[in-house]
Amino acid sequence: MIRLGLTGSIGMGKSTIGAMFKEEGVPVWDADETVHRLYATSHSLQAQLVAAFGDIMTNGGVDRAKLSQVLKLTPGGFVRLNAIVHPAVRQDRLGFFAKAEAQGVPLIVADIPLLFETGAEKELDGVLVITAPPEIQRQRVLSRPGMTQARFEQISAQQMPDAEKRRRADFLIDTQGSLESCRENVRALIKALLNQTGQITRV
Repeated sequence: MIRLGLTGSIGMGKSTIGAMFKEEGVPVWDADETVHRLYATSHSLQAQLVAAFGDIMTNGGVDRAKLSQVLKLTPGGFVRLNAIVHPAVRQDRLGFFAKAEAQGVPLIVADIPLLFETGAEKELDGVLVITAPPEIQRQRVLSRPGMTQARFEQISAQQMPDAEKRRRADFLIDTQGSLESCRENVRALIKALLNQTGQITRV
C-alpha cells in the first residue's frame, strides 16, 4: 500500500485537491477532521487538555474558542498543546493506515497541514505539495469570512515557507489553473502511483 502525504500552506488549494482524491475513490485521512473528532469524543485527550489549560469544555467537548483564548494568555501554550494533541492524532493516523492495509487498499492519502513541521513524512512513501503563486494565495485567504491580514500573517508564520515545501516535495500540483486541470493532474498522479514498481521517485 502506498501512503501519500498531502500538504500545502493556507490558501494553496489543499482541501480542494484532497476532495478530488476522495472523488476518485482514494481513502483520505484528514488531520484537521481528526482533531475536531478527537476534541469531541476522546475522553483521554480531553482530560489531558483540561489538566493543561483548565476550563475549556462545553457540552462534553473541547470548546475551540475557549481553548484559543487560553492559548493567547499562556506562554508556550501552542508548544504544550501540540505536545498533547500530535501523539493522539498520529495514533489515529496509524490506525487508519493499518485498517486500509488490512482491506487491501492500494493507495491512501494523508492530508496533513503541518506535515513537514511535525516530521510526518518519515511515515509516508511520498509527499504531494499543493502550491500556487503568492498573490493568488493571498487573494484566496483574505476572501475568507472573518480573515484579516494579521491573522493570515500569524498562520503563515506557523507554517514552513512554500518554497521549502516545494523543495522537499516528491510531487507538486499548482492550483492556479482551472479545477479541471487540477483534476487531470490528480488522476495522472493516481495512475502513475498505482502503475509504479519499486520506490517512488521524485518528480
